[in-house]
Amino acid sequence: MADLTALEKTLGISFDNALFLKQALVHSSFVNENPARAPKSNERPEFLGDAILGLIIAEKLYRSVPDASEGELTDLRAALVRGDTLARVARAIGIGDHLQLGRGEEANGGRDKTTNLAGALEAVIAAVFLDQGFAAARECTLRLFQTELHRVINQGIEINYKSRLQKFIQERGGETPVYYVTRTEGPAHNHSFTVEVRSGNAILSNGTGKSKKLAETEAARYALDKLLGQSPPQST
Repeated sequence: MADLTALEKTLGISFDNALFLKQALVHSSFVNENPARAPKSNERPEFLGDAILGLIIAEKLYRSVPDASEGELTDLRAALVRGDTLARVARAIGIGDHLQLGRGEEANGGRDKTTNLAGALEAVIAAVFLDQGFAAARECTLRLFQTELHRVINQGIEINYKSRLQKFIQERGGETPVYYVTRTEGPAHNHSFTVEVRSGNAILSNGTGKSKKLAETEAARYALDKLLGQSPPQST
């Protein structure tokens, strides 16, 4: 197992009680094979860390995406706290190098398993909380999740326009909007997409963007402006 000092530096936390961090990195397979050396796994701190992470992420989204509905916020939070996302963050800070695993789990690639990495990250967040308090855990978590938060919050803006358009149309008995790519331009590294949004046989609007998602967002935004009787801004 790698030196925990490097992990502390990455976390930006100097632990008063390093045992919190050590336990956060102990997989149950190691305990099963070495009960005298490590009587407790990271399963209990993982439980606590899951709750702390959920609160921190929920608060951040609540403040960062003020126009999102409860359902949209729930979807965004789910995207951030799911196993794949946690594992990406854990890999970025090298948590796998610090895990204590049993021999069988080690042989089966346990250091890079999504479940192991996600659980260990949650346990590490709990360790910061137990050692330094909530404010430190919040600061550390938001720093670690900065890239993922930026990605998901931007998606939240996309989700908001598209969901608002869908709700507007369905409340008036219309068919669910469907998006079609009508044109792709530019070289492979710099595509520009044009998307058409339709409800039934009616073409509601078009949008252009550097990705299909951005083009869909623009199409939904223009469609909403049109349906609400507003004049959409001209594209530049």
